[in-house]
Amino acid sequence: MKKISIIIPVREINDYVREAIPHHMELDYPDFEILIFPDEPTDETFPYKNVKIIPSGKTGPAEKRDLAMKYASGEIFAFTDDDAWPRSDWLKNAVAELVRPEVGAVGGPAVTAPNDSLMQMAGGRVFESFLCSGSYTYRYVPGERKEDDDLPSVNLIVKRDIFEAIHGFDSSFYPGEDTKLCMDIVNTGKKIIYRPDVLVYHHRRRLFRAHLKQVTNYAKHRGYFVKKLPQTSMRFAYFIPTFFTAGVILGPAACMLVPYLWWIYGTVLALYAALAVYSLKGCRDIKLFFLSLSGIFLTHIGYGICFVQGLLSKKLIR
Repeated sequence: MKKISIIIPVREINDYVREAIPHHMELDYPDFEILIFPDEPTDETFPYKNVKIIPSGKTGPAEKRDLAMKYASGEIFAFTDDDAWPRSDWLKNAVAELVRPEVGAVGGPAVTAPNDSLMQMAGGRVFESFLCSGSYTYRYVPGERKEDDDLPSVNLIVKRDIFEAIHGFDSSFYPGEDTKLCMDIVNTGKKIIYRPDVLVYHHRRRLFRAHLKQVTNYAKHRGYFVKKLPQTSMRFAYFIPTFFTAGVILGPAACMLVPYLWWIYGTVLALYAALAVYSLKGCRDIKLFFLSLSGIFLTHIGYGICFVQGLLSKKLIR
């Protein structure tokens, strides 16, 4: 059985980490260690021999994850975030794929944490909506097993030799360094496998401010990646929010010039509203439903605008 090193980058030891570590200790896997990389040294400890806290200095998540090559002893690196914790069979199910020589990495869904607040749950519902995430909802709710080329680092398990061969994460991108890493893995000729049972629970950002800040930051980088990493970012789905936003904003001006267009404009918005409602059909909490509905619309608008900002940027400042 191969030893696995679980890598958790943090700014400082926080309540999410304190919550997550006991869940990690329940993993149904015989040989693993946990390396936590905060910025500064801390007096805080965990009562487990296989948990190490290693100060990294003030640096970004990508650089912290790359420290696995220096400090980790495992043959496999399991990357996750401080605000996530795994289901007990997380590593066991991942290793079932990684024993195949053609597989370089495995990932799975990051499901909304069951103890999240109402506003966090609403943020989760936005991501789970097919109208918002399109064909990528499998990142937030379990989908079908398949080969993939772009999985987030909140739930990504990589063979050490592959990670070292591609020199780890590209720290010039954040967020988005996981997109670059996955592309580099695929370019080595290795496969990345998505499995629905390689599952972690992930605390969501609260609607509306924190959620939209996260989404718009992702949008800027995705727009920028259209030019820099077209292999995985030049996809029509990433452009749809921009087309929708342009229509919402510019539509009334066009309708003023051609009044007949009001019928088309109104029909499109009515269809959008109907699809948004349908995408939340499993939500029975009225307050959660309307929060999520508003979140879907604002997510599309924010993403649509910031995607263009990234597309037009010559360089993104971290």
